[in-house]
Parts: sequence; C-alpha cells; structure tokens
Amino acid sequence: CCGYGINGGFSRRFAPTTAAGMTEGGMTAGGMTAGGMTDAGAESQIPFRPGLEGVPATQSSICDIDGQRGVLTYRGYRVDELAARSTFLETAYLLIWAQLPNAQQLQEFEQEVQMHRRVSFRIRDMMKCFPSGGHPMDALQSSAASLGLFYSRRALDNPEYIVSAVVRLIAKIPTMVAAFQLIRKGQDPIQPRDDLAYAANFLYMLTEREPDPLAARIFDACLILHAEHSLNASTFSARVTASTLTDPYAVVASAVGTLAGPLHGGANEDVLTMLAEIGSEDRVDSWLDQAIAEKQKIMGFGHREYKVKDPRAGILQKLAEELFDRFGHDPMYDLARCLEAAADKRLGPKGIYPNVDFYSGLVYRKLGIPPDLFTPIFAIARTAGWLAHWKEQLGANRIYRPSQIYTGEAGRDWQPIGAR
Repeated sequence: CCGYGINGGFSRRFAPTTAAGMTEGGMTAGGMTAGGMTDAGAESQIPFRPGLEGVPATQSSICDIDGQRGVLTYRGYRVDELAARSTFLETAYLLIWAQLPNAQQLQEFEQEVQMHRRVSFRIRDMMKCFPSGGHPMDALQSSAASLGLFYSRRALDNPEYIVSAVVRLIAKIPTMVAAFQLIRKGQDPIQPRDDLAYAANFLYMLTEREPDPLAARIFDACLILHAEHSLNASTFSARVTASTLTDPYAVVASAVGTLAGPLHGGANEDVLTMLAEIGSEDRVDSWLDQAIAEKQKIMGFGHREYKVKDPRAGILQKLAEELFDRFGHDPMYDLARCLEAAADKRLGPKGIYPNVDFYSGLVYRKLGIPPDLFTPIFAIARTAGWLAHWKEQLGANRIYRPSQIYTGEAGRDWQPIGAR
C-alpha cells in the first residue's frame, strides 16, 4: 500500500504493481499466452472485431463488471456499498493503491490533496485567454496537459514522484474545472477553502456558495459512482498513452480528450435534451415508438457491458429522490421514470435498460450545475480510475501495438503528376 509520512512527507511503504500482482483470472484469446505474446501465426487467425468488442487487451485487478447480474466492484468492493459508506478520496485511495486506507493513511492523503488544490497563476492566466464560448472539456484537456510543464520529470521509477503526481492531479482537476466556469462568466476564480472536504469545496468554488451538507454528500457519492468502470474508451486511451512511459499529466489529458466524445462522456447532458424534447408524459409512448421505428439512439439507455439495469443508475435514482425530498421536486424526473417504464416494455426484452447517464444529469441539474459541466465532472471522478490504470500499467508495461487488417490496394504503379 501507499502511506504518507507525517507533516506532508511521503512514505515509501508501497510497492508498484507488478505482473505478479495482476489477477490470475486474466483472459486469453486468439493464441495469447500468459505473458501477452502471440503464438507464431496466431495473429492471422484472430477475427476482426470492430471497436475491439470483447477482445481482452490487458489484465487488471482494479474493477470487475458482472453485466448479467448488474454488479460493479472496485478492488472487490461493491460500488453500492462504497457509495453508501465511503468517500470519494477514500475510494480513490482504494483504486490506486489496492486497499482501503487506515485512519492515518486517509487523513494524510486528504491533507496532501487539500494542500495541492491551488493552481499556478500562470495556468489561471492561460485559462483567461481561452474563448468564453469554448467547451469546458477542451479547457480541461488543455489545462491538464499544461500541468506537465510544471511538474513533469518522468521519474516513473521514483515512488515519491508517483505519489505526488496522483495527489496533484486529483487535487487540481476540480479547481481547474471550477476556475474555467467562473472565468468564462467574466469573474476571477475562487480559491479553494481548506476547511471544506473534497466534494463540498468543488461545489463552493463552482457556485460561490458553501453547499448544503446533503448536497455535498450526494455529490461525493456521484464521484464514487463515476470513478472507475474497467477498460472503457477513455481508460483504454489512458493505458495506451501510459504504455509509452510518458508523464501522467499527458496520460490524463489524453483520457480527457477521449471522454469528451458524445459516445462516451456526454450522454447525461443529452438525456436532459431528450427529455426536454419529449416534453410531457403523454408524449412518451408516441415519441419512443417513433424513435425505435427510426432507429434513433435513445440517450441514457443501453450499455455494452450490462444486460440489466446499470447498478449505478439505480443508486443515482435514489440520490435524486433524496435531493428532491430536501430541495423540491423536479417534474423532469417524473418524465424520466415514465420513459423508463415505457422503454422497459419495448427494449427490456432486448437487454436495453437505463445506464449511469440516465439519472446523473437530473442529480447535477438539481445541484445547480450547468449541463456542459456534466462531462468535466465525470472527468474529475474518473481521474482516480485513470491513475489507477496508469499505475497498474507501469507495473507490467508493454507498449500497445495492435495489428491491423489491410484493406487497401496493392501493386500500384507511380504516375508522373502530368499523367494523373
């Protein structure tokens, strides 16, 4: 495990993940051996699968998904238990260092993150030059990459560098998201408050108001639910980048860029747009029938891994209800439930159910968060998972170099430009 020394010093009581620390249940396919090498001639026998669907690309002990039963675990702990009993920073520690911290380790981790929340004035000045109409994900990717200018040493064999990179990224990503939100409104960013916990401090920097404790707790649970989800597109991007042995700031920046795509991180924003388009409960059936007939994508439904309702969706639904009980009901939630019921009859037999994005946008909406910040918040949470995979990749690294099936022409003769 990783421990932190007293008074902010880093302890060296952890060992980097190694091949021996990987799970024994790693899958093999297409002639893959235990060491990850292909047998001679096996490459030509591997069938092409668009998007690498179902193709094992690594062995990992970080996260497990049981899509048939709807169970998600981080390091063996069920995500519903973590969302109910843990905190985001405790869960981040678990993901990155493979075990829950004891009281002293957690306190020191929290203190280190608290100490590194602030960002350089040079980064803030750079963000002030970003166009106010730019998307927050583009601003976050640029800002995350810029951290490498200040802290990158690529000392990947130095345990203290590993720890400091983890702390800085987890601490500074929320500050940069909140800073850009205020900058694009023509305001100066708010400095972090050392007396506020991780989730509460972010909401404070974002809204300029100290949040209600219930709102902070629910937001913290949302971060736990989004912290990790196996080898999704952005995590795969992170591992590929990490395999080149570049610095962790570039790893996170590449993952942020991947998460920005609408097929990955932007669906919760699109769910609210879809619900607004439906407009009322009496239009749900006709809208859904037309969408199915026209083969439109129904946002917030379906997942490549789950054949039942995403377990995170059920938890987020309960969190939304807690918020409504305290701060007032949202009629759009009734519309969402009506759509889920209608979709259950039509799409349930096909294994298509609500995913994590279906209710998360309603939670963030009630917390007063602008829709185009939903995906940057996803990135705040998923940074923990990306860093866990970065660290695991370093422990048994082999640079990614998949093969391809060539479909182009062959044997073409050069023609002078005048003859073309």
